[in-house]
Amino acid sequence: MLKPAEHTITAKNLTKTFGDFTAVDAITFEVKKGEIFGFLGANGAGKTTAIKMLCGLSSPSSGEANIAGFDIYKQPEDIKKNIGYMSQHFSLYGDLTVEENIRFYAGIYGLKSTEIKERSVALIKELGLENYAKRFVAELPLGWKQKLAFSIAIIHNPKIVFLDEPTSGVDPITRRQFWGMIYSAAAKGITVFVTTHYLDEAEYCDRVSIMVDGEMRDLDTPTALRTKYNLPTMNDVFLHMAVRSKRSE
Repeated sequence: MLKPAEHTITAKNLTKTFGDFTAVDAITFEVKKGEIFGFLGANGAGKTTAIKMLCGLSSPSSGEANIAGFDIYKQPEDIKKNIGYMSQHFSLYGDLTVEENIRFYAGIYGLKSTEIKERSVALIKELGLENYAKRFVAELPLGWKQKLAFSIAIIHNPKIVFLDEPTSGVDPITRRQFWGMIYSAAAKGITVFVTTHYLDEAEYCDRVSIMVDGEMRDLDTPTALRTKYNLPTMNDVFLHMAVRSKRSE
């Protein structure tokens, strides 16, 4: 297995079974610091189960993994403290204001009161939400909500941030702005582990893996995958791989 210091995520033969059903089947891969890693797969491919293991929320049935320098079996709580997570479903509290959401989550992430105040002010200014800081989050447009949720997910400067379909439902302009934020986070050394159903977004990733029936069927740069399968887009590559699935949704 690769040394944890060389990568923020390493996994070897990571497996999760539920009775006779194998949700994740012996996946092996690594992700470098500051890398934008795309994790693709159709519904039922095993992506969510794999992410739950990587986040320390579910114990593997077998295999090995080291996340942010911590063992997936022995140190799940340390893993949780060193990662950020943004759900595909909007996860902030609509009945709290922008400021209240920031303070609440920053406190959960363990920031001190002085850090919370400083980062709250900086985040609101960075997002251009000065006039909305006292407004309920439910009143914000979806695009602003998603950008706020991402910013809160990395407010504690985690080593890794997991993004589960973060741009689902937002308009093309906001999607581009959101990816600008992802690039900025990666440039600061944060590893970005992202799932998406927008296959054009796979082109923005440094490397992309494709899950089919619980297996990681391929992993490489978007350019290398398109070349390997002699297909013009990542959408074509994904469809080529996904049609081989034997699982029904």
